[in-house]
Amino acid sequence: MAKPLYRLQRFLRRAQLFLLFLGVAYIMAGSVLLLQRASLVVTQRGATSPPLPSIPSPPRALELGMPPVRVGGYGGRSSRIMARGQGYQPGSLLDNRTGARWLMSRNLEIRQLRRRWFHSLMTEKDMSQVERSTPRRNVPHKGSYIGCFLDNSKERALRGSVFTDFRKMTSTMCQDTCLASGYQFAGLEYGSECYCGNHITSLRVRDKECNLDCKGEKGSQCGGVGRLSVFTVEDVLPGQRRYRNVRYRGCFREPGNSSSTSLVHVLQLNLTSQSCIEACMNKEFPLAMLRSPDCFCGYATPDFTLHEPAEEEHCSQSNTTEASLPSTLQHFYQVYQTPVQDSRCTEKKFLPEKSSSLVALSSFPGAGNTWVRHLIELATGYYTGSYYFDGTLYNRGFKGEKDYWKSGRTICVKTHESGRREIEMYDSVILLIRSPYRSLMAEFNRKCAGHLGYASDQHWKTKEWPEFVSSYASWWASHVLDWLQFGQRVLVVHFEELQTALVPQLRSIASFLNTTVTEDRLLCAESNQDGHFKRSGARQPTFDPFTPDMRGMIDGLIRAVDQALRDRNHTGLPLEYLPR
Repeated sequence: MAKPLYRLQRFLRRAQLFLLFLGVAYIMAGSVLLLQRASLVVTQRGATSPPLPSIPSPPRALELGMPPVRVGGYGGRSSRIMARGQGYQPGSLLDNRTGARWLMSRNLEIRQLRRRWFHSLMTEKDMSQVERSTPRRNVPHKGSYIGCFLDNSKERALRGSVFTDFRKMTSTMCQDTCLASGYQFAGLEYGSECYCGNHITSLRVRDKECNLDCKGEKGSQCGGVGRLSVFTVEDVLPGQRRYRNVRYRGCFREPGNSSSTSLVHVLQLNLTSQSCIEACMNKEFPLAMLRSPDCFCGYATPDFTLHEPAEEEHCSQSNTTEASLPSTLQHFYQVYQTPVQDSRCTEKKFLPEKSSSLVALSSFPGAGNTWVRHLIELATGYYTGSYYFDGTLYNRGFKGEKDYWKSGRTICVKTHESGRREIEMYDSVILLIRSPYRSLMAEFNRKCAGHLGYASDQHWKTKEWPEFVSSYASWWASHVLDWLQFGQRVLVVHFEELQTALVPQLRSIASFLNTTVTEDRLLCAESNQDGHFKRSGARQPTFDPFTPDMRGMIDGLIRAVDQALRDRNHTGLPLEYLPR
């Protein structure tokens, strides 16, 4: 009798463990479903990337009511949008819910396309493969470790350039960045932050206080909490340095009130443009101004904005024999932008108080949303958030990327969504619009080669490109039209106008965000507008990827969007968009 009872007890113990295991598995499965329903990205790992990353084909729903997609032939849904550019009347299609089914991004067609785009974001594994395939320049270093120094946000030990990488930072990467920007010292903090400078302005502490490893190089010292590991970079004799990003800004008249511009006068024998640039870099100024025999260093200021260049002949004459020139020609500078970063707008933080207003920064993918976020953070000093989570952007210093998008701690929130329900979650929106031709190419580049890469000619010649255009072009139009219809308070910003008139556009954005910014900070943002997150150069395919039929479809969409903007008392699309 005892033996059967013993077996029964063993069975019940095992059954309890088994039931416990099933309960835990059930709870975990439910948690995953809740996360998916909350629209969080679940990164799929372990997938093997083919040599040519595959672009999602257009959703089958897009083909409903459309003729079969063929290279060079487009119609159906896009043609219905294009018809709005010809004899369009307010309230006819846009406000008619039955006649504008193509417009509602709530509908199955656009929602499926957005969903496919959202889940086609490159995983970190894909990004690392792309980055490994990109050749890197190896710079030999002669620098050495100096020591561990105090550092805090109010009194920086190194006050030059700032660079962040939360995933791959190494001492070599930091030294490369500082060397290319013309600095003598490179410092690392928190294992991921790189600071550059030519002068160390804080006290040295014990080396053991710099006890954090570099994020990309275990066992290598990368500062600590409020502690900076400082290195010298490669030593080169004066006059032999070669810098990237030194550019000539032009010839400018000396400001009427020179004292307000805080120019620093540098005295030099045998003055040349190279020696003037080096002198200003050593003093950590972003501008070098040459007026023979004098060299001045400084910043762009409200009295010296560099927005009104003079004729070049004035500078060529003023740099000859000054004594023989009339006084009117003795006050012009040749201005050079040095690699030194303007440090007046580099400090950023989360909002000190939770905002009650949720502002969207909305754009079609490829319209420059990341660049505008960078500019807004420089101009306002506050982080921007995101409806998504992109690990690549977070690793490069967009700290708001990891913050919950409804937290109220960021000044605005990036989104590419355009359904009515998603739009009405926001109190206002900065609607960023870029030429569909450039947007489509930028997004195709990102899909094929990541945020900083370029699609090869082989990518452009595949069937994926025409399929991509036929589906994504109509999304470009419906995205704008949806936000115009359902957005509560809309500020329209054109990407191309930001490029040509950056300061006025940033001033308008700051006013819309109800944030006070100084003119000095706006000019600093203009000086640092490229940042560390931009594709190098403007590489294009060796042939025109847009066929005549593609252009006909896209031009019709442009007319429809232009008309809708004007009907709602916004400025129409820039003339360069419009078909000739």
